[in-house]
Amino acid sequence: MYNRNLCFACTRTLSCFTSSTSKFILHAANYNYAIPKRHFQNTPQHQEPLATQLESLFRSCSDSSVLPQVKQIHARVTVSGTSDISVVLGSRIAGLYVLCGRITDARNLFFRLQLCYALPWNWMIRGFLMLGWHDFALLFYFMMLGSGVSPDKYTFPYVIKACGGLNNVALGKMVHHTIQSIGVDVDLFVGSALIKFYADNGSINDARQVFDELSVRDCVLWNVMLNGYAMSGDFDNAMGTFQEMRNCYTKPNSVTFTCMLSLCATRGMFYVGTRLHGLVIGSGFEHDSQVANTLLSLYSKCDNLFDARRLFDSMPQTDTVTWNGLIAGYVQNGLTDEALNLFNAMISASVKPDSITLASFLPSIVESGSPKHCKEIHGYIVRHRMPFDVYLKSALIDVYLKNRDVDMARKIFQHNNSVDIAIYTAMISGYVLNGLEINAIDFFRRLVQEGMVPNCLTMAAVLPACAASASLRLGKELHCVILKKQLDNVLHVGSAITDMYSKCGRLDLAYQFFRRMPKRDSVCWNSMIASFSQNGKPEMAMNIFREMGRSGTKFDSVSLSSALSAIANIPALYFGKEMHGFVIRNAFTSDTIVASALIDMYSKCGKLAMAQYVFDLMYWKNEISWNSIIAAYGNHGRPVECLDLFHEMLKAGIHPDHVTFLVIISACAHAGLVDEGISYFRCMSESYGICAKMEHYACMVDLYGRAGRLHEAFDTIKSMPFAPDAGVWGTLLGACRVHGNVELARLASEHLLELDPQNSGYYVLLSNIHAGAGEWSDVLKIRSQMKEKGVQKIRGFSWIDVNSSTHMFSAADGSHPKSFEIYLILKSLLLELRKQGYVPQPYLPLHPQVIGKT
Repeated sequence: MYNRNLCFACTRTLSCFTSSTSKFILHAANYNYAIPKRHFQNTPQHQEPLATQLESLFRSCSDSSVLPQVKQIHARVTVSGTSDISVVLGSRIAGLYVLCGRITDARNLFFRLQLCYALPWNWMIRGFLMLGWHDFALLFYFMMLGSGVSPDKYTFPYVIKACGGLNNVALGKMVHHTIQSIGVDVDLFVGSALIKFYADNGSINDARQVFDELSVRDCVLWNVMLNGYAMSGDFDNAMGTFQEMRNCYTKPNSVTFTCMLSLCATRGMFYVGTRLHGLVIGSGFEHDSQVANTLLSLYSKCDNLFDARRLFDSMPQTDTVTWNGLIAGYVQNGLTDEALNLFNAMISASVKPDSITLASFLPSIVESGSPKHCKEIHGYIVRHRMPFDVYLKSALIDVYLKNRDVDMARKIFQHNNSVDIAIYTAMISGYVLNGLEINAIDFFRRLVQEGMVPNCLTMAAVLPACAASASLRLGKELHCVILKKQLDNVLHVGSAITDMYSKCGRLDLAYQFFRRMPKRDSVCWNSMIASFSQNGKPEMAMNIFREMGRSGTKFDSVSLSSALSAIANIPALYFGKEMHGFVIRNAFTSDTIVASALIDMYSKCGKLAMAQYVFDLMYWKNEISWNSIIAAYGNHGRPVECLDLFHEMLKAGIHPDHVTFLVIISACAHAGLVDEGISYFRCMSESYGICAKMEHYACMVDLYGRAGRLHEAFDTIKSMPFAPDAGVWGTLLGACRVHGNVELARLASEHLLELDPQNSGYYVLLSNIHAGAGEWSDVLKIRSQMKEKGVQKIRGFSWIDVNSSTHMFSAADGSHPKSFEIYLILKSLLLELRKQGYVPQPYLPLHPQVIGKT
């Protein structure tokens, strides 16, 4: 029974819609409904010529050009005096209105028809679907059911597409159940729509079930299934389905080969791709532009640029997509010069680059390190008035930010309103790269306020900003968002979370999250090893390194260098030699990062000759290698060799960086070479254009402080272009302790207790200074301040390596299994020392009351 109340409600809802001016190019053959003969029997005889005329309009209808004729026929029917328009004639007029994009006219006619057949309902559902109004298409479907009208096989393809437009799998399954209940699922068009719906929404098993139930399968249906497997990344089932397709004697077409070759390119399956290339040639599709372009992409992504270029040169006709594929291949393989030459050849061949061309080419500018090239490309874009879409905008912003031109990147961002989540992500990661963490966090808040949904790349970009600014609270909030969006299982997001917690001082939370990760790649393992090594937990770092090996994850240069750093911090020479053997066996000796870490490890283990030996064997040395060996000699108190190596580095054509001068100034400080240290500090900025950082000023304070020139050290602090941190003031306080300057010590301690009030070392150091000056009241005052603030003195630890085993000790420690024997031997040694005339010298003068008692 027809539900008029429901239709009137829908009429009121639709009355606010205006007619669409969109043009739709459709083929009538795909939508030619089979109308039962009883419909024609009910058509008045005087309307039969109009129905024939409408039939011809359907055949010729490709856009809205037939709209005047449709309106003319509609007017003739209306003025004919007939009270009712037949279902066939009315539905055809409504259908033509839909094809012409006149949904309002179709709606007005729809409610004047006898709505007891599926035909008019189908046209309205289809019209809403064409306009992208998926919810209204489904509303009319349920109104159709509520009116007692049974849908036919032409209804369901559009209803399924509407469910797909809303990504509503549950609703799609409900429609599928309805299809099964009326026995329409065996239809080819309905089955194809269901397969595509399930595949596009990640329900590939449901898609396969529908596919297997179909008795007739054409090439289009096989392609839909193959594309579904490709979207889900299921290479094995895709290949199995492709082989099954060939066994069923269904000939693959260009779409089939494009899908399979794209999957091979994504997975790096070069061997399978070459076999498919042979099938392409045998099937006669080698000159199809889409297939040829996909083959080019396959060879480029599989690092076979020789065959890619040979294929490119053999193509009879190339378009912009072809050039883009080869340029992207050169850029991705680091061949920036070849990419530039190809880009110039493209312009010379009168092939106009598009936004994708430039977006693919721009990363090569970062590799070349030339900001000038970036501005040249930018000028080309402006001169040729190229569309500044989100892809090109994102690539250009990324290049400017990596070239440290933050102002230009910001101007490009503000150039127009074409922004998306990728552009915001590029801005956030670029700000973090340039040390502007607060700006990065502000941009993240801005994108949330604008209603954008951050993806895994966005979260992985903003978490380092929290880590660098030590914003633990914001990091926890972002972690909650990641858990709600179920992004915590994405590997690079998980690595960013552990790194954030580690750099915010919460190694416990980092380790807890690391343990809960279902999958871990080498980046995740490396992050945890480096975090424990850098935060004073070298034993834990080594335990995780061993566990990484047991898990089957392959070590890389970062894993080995982080483990060697942990060994250097213990130090444990035995483990270091084992690692050196592993490096040699696995051909990592040519890796400069690993070799530099070996130099540092041997140096800190007291084996300077071995450090020099590793350095001499290096085939290629960069600034990291030179810095490591210079630091090795500096740490061993050999400043002459340290400076000689610096000049050898300059002769080798290696440009020093800020670490080089940090090492040299520190070596000069330990050797008492004040004038030389001052000279190198000035040379750093004047001759090499390297701006002094906080660490350099701390070294200069240490240089003056060790020499007893405390006022010059204080003047250095006052001349700093930025606020000194606790490390700088702590260096001055330590120098005051050595030279007994109580006045400067008080001043330094005031700043230290503001910057780092929970650091027990500063309280103890200041207390010792006052004790050395005999100011015992101040000593008691500082001790009471520590108690009031709950500051606990942290015990010091020491290590010793005996028989390939590391032993750890602390003050008054009794936890060692052989502590009784150790203390017994110490007492006997002390007795022997006293027999030889040794008199203990106290580190600090004793309190007067203690002296009186003695």
